[in-house]
Amino acid sequence: MLLGIDHIVIAVPDLEAATDNYRQLGFTVVPGGRHPVGTYNSLIAFADGSYIELISFYRNNPDHRWWDALQKGGGLVDYCMQTDDLIGDTAKLRKAGVKIEDPVPWSRTRPDGYQLKWLLSLARDEHRGVAPFLIQDVTPREERVPREVKHKNGALGIAAVAVVVQELAPAQHWFEAVLGGKGKTIERDIAALRAGFAIGPHRVEFLTPAAETSALNDWLQTRGPSPIFASLRNKNGAALLDASLTCGAALLFE
Repeated sequence: MLLGIDHIVIAVPDLEAATDNYRQLGFTVVPGGRHPVGTYNSLIAFADGSYIELISFYRNNPDHRWWDALQKGGGLVDYCMQTDDLIGDTAKLRKAGVKIEDPVPWSRTRPDGYQLKWLLSLARDEHRGVAPFLIQDVTPREERVPREVKHKNGALGIAAVAVVVQELAPAQHWFEAVLGGKGKTIERDIAALRAGFAIGPHRVEFLTPAAETSALNDWLQTRGPSPIFASLRNKNGAALLDASLTCGAALLFE
């Protein structure tokens, strides 16, 4: 069963600069460590158990799933769902039409030398970044997710991730197949249709243009189907985070 958003992924060209920027935004940012595939990260953990991953490359790896997205400007490029049945949920997504790989082992070495291990089922091809990838820990999850969850800006957790798609129906079918229930389709305005799913304490929303004048058409032309923004719960009220510091990610407090 899907339990909620494990983390969202923000690809950045310069990890050190991005870490500093997010600290300026009032987040507590913790060095995450290095993956053997050429990436390293910094993490922003929240009280709801989710986190933001700022990720960059310490060596070139054009075969990496987020390399091309970074070349297009980076920002919010993917999202991961936590599950207590990785094999079962992978099979349900695949049966529903998602191009997703079987679980494979991944690892990261923290700055203190501790090696974290987990399994990932990765959505691929045109479903990369549109359908979620799934994670199940091998080493304890509390070792993977930082314990520092208090932030000067009042951030409490991830509220939702929004993904732009060409059509709502396929994405709705994916989540209905896994969750066993229907999402809610809402016409927010004349330019966009939205389908939303509540998963644990979080939401996953899909947006599609409802008119030729919709700005979502420009997004699809330049970035293709992909995550467009994430909203965060915040005890200090709604706000749009400074785009000059978010490294291309559209983030807002709700």
